Amino acid sequence: MLQLALIGLLGGLITGISPCILPVLPVIFLSGGVQGARQGPVDLKAEAKRRRKAGLRPYLVILGLVISFSVFTLVGSFLLTLVNLPQDLVRWIGLVVLVLIGLGLIFERFQHLLEKPFSWVPQRRVGTENGGLVLGLALGVVYVPCAGPVLAAIAVAGATGRIGTETIVLTLTFALGAALPLLVFALAGRRVAERVKTFRKNQRKIRVAGGIMMIALAIGLVFNLPQLLQRLVPDYTSTLQAQVQDNESVKKALDLGGLVNDQNKDLDKCSNGGTELESCGTAPDLKGIQQWFNTPGNQPVNLKDLKGKVVLVDFWAYSCINCQRSVPHLTDWYSAYKAAGLEIVGVHSPEYAFEKEPHNVMAGAQNLGITYPVGIDNNLSTWTNYRNRYWPAHYLIDSSGTVRQIQFGEGGYQTTEKLIRELLQQANPSATLPAPTEKSDAGPVAGATTPETYFGTTKKVNYGGTEPYKAGPGVYTAPAAQAADSYALAGGWDLGTQSITPTGDGSSIALKYHAKQVYIVVSGQGTLNVIRNGKSTPVAVSGTPTLYKIVDDSSSSAGSLQVQVPKGIQAYSFTFG
Repeated sequence: MLQLALIGLLGGLITGISPCILPVLPVIFLSGGVQGARQGPVDLKAEAKRRRKAGLRPYLVILGLVISFSVFTLVGSFLLTLVNLPQDLVRWIGLVVLVLIGLGLIFERFQHLLEKPFSWVPQRRVGTENGGLVLGLALGVVYVPCAGPVLAAIAVAGATGRIGTETIVLTLTFALGAALPLLVFALAGRRVAERVKTFRKNQRKIRVAGGIMMIALAIGLVFNLPQLLQRLVPDYTSTLQAQVQDNESVKKALDLGGLVNDQNKDLDKCSNGGTELESCGTAPDLKGIQQWFNTPGNQPVNLKDLKGKVVLVDFWAYSCINCQRSVPHLTDWYSAYKAAGLEIVGVHSPEYAFEKEPHNVMAGAQNLGITYPVGIDNNLSTWTNYRNRYWPAHYLIDSSGTVRQIQFGEGGYQTTEKLIRELLQQANPSATLPAPTEKSDAGPVAGATTPETYFGTTKKVNYGGTEPYKAGPGVYTAPAAQAADSYALAGGWDLGTQSITPTGDGSSIALKYHAKQVYIVVSGQGTLNVIRNGKSTPVAVSGTPTLYKIVDDSSSSAGSLQVQVPKGIQAYSFTFG
């Protein structure tokens, strides 16, 4: 229990300092902190009592946030499902309350008009010392923190109604951890307001500003503007989040806490790439999908509605070369077997921030010829619900909704097609199937190529330079003797959390590799110059981040090259085939 509490607190603290907290900070600062400022010393008892209540406001805002976030995360989804109401109903109620509070702060007349029809919203007190709890309650149901293993485990338990003591402890400690940085920020706002004369003299303007911020937050949440902000701001907590997510002790503790639901607990019964059909439990739900495309009217896909069909769930990312090599097999299967009862559902699970942009995903899917349904899983909710760890990953589901085969990574295509055909025949013995599309199970063998190479400081892999690799601008020199399967920088570079950008002329990346193909993920506008074996090859770059092939040999071999990168281009990674 203590271990779960510590895991929840740590997960919450990481979330509380992450970029996803930024949209609520102005509201917390102004309405949670500045409006809770205690004015100068007084002697009257009534005024002293008012000052004490004002001083409690930051704590009340955070308390309300913790309460509502905990309650609705645990039981909100479950209760709404029981009464057959939309899953986002509570969120919309919270948004409306935020707007009403904001309007009450801006317009005093409106505040009084709301008192009778909305007596459950203490509008008279929202802008003063006593209304912090209501504001916190509203924020708690509209604030959606960054996805992570702890939050995902809580969401799974809440959605399935498997709520025990361990789940409650984990939820409360997570909420507390996420709220503590907000409390510090609110107290800082209160301190500033008490010490800076301008704040003390402009209480009315502060109220109006707080109201405007609340309404702006509500509008921004309606149009998902916070996600845009999060994409623009580097995820400086990704390394910490990854360490928690990949820690075996954390995984074990979360599983022991009863947070694996009845749907995904049996997935371990499937072996990776099994050559025969296995039985691995009911297919987990497709949950937390931001939006769908390639469906009638872009409506959501529910696996329960696909009973009677054979379904292949594919976890992929559009700039992942392994996924790009896998997708043609899926499109061939979809074309060959759709009429016989096969459905393929793509779950796009981003690895980079730019892969969260729906326009980029749709363009990537179109370029790959994907016509089957695709769900954008930006919060990795479905990814976590399947306890997945790989791009690509295929989950083959029979007509009754049971997972029958799992394939992680590339390869095994002939085997997967064989099993698809078996399941289609079982579902409809009279079905006439076309000839198989696959001729072999050939695919890259693990360890046969240089591992995928990332340039961002939070995911730095295979760096072989001599200078320290740290965020910000710097000048680098490629070593005379560079290790195999590594890269090094030369010239001026500005290192970001997910990508690197040249700061001057003559910036380049030196690569030592062994592979048949080499790809580079870049974005921007300009021309790369790839120097290999004394030969220079220009590669034109234009637009959003995607893969560009810079080596394509007939067989795998060791080699080296240099990529000269001009200003205006961002580089993300090398990947190999």
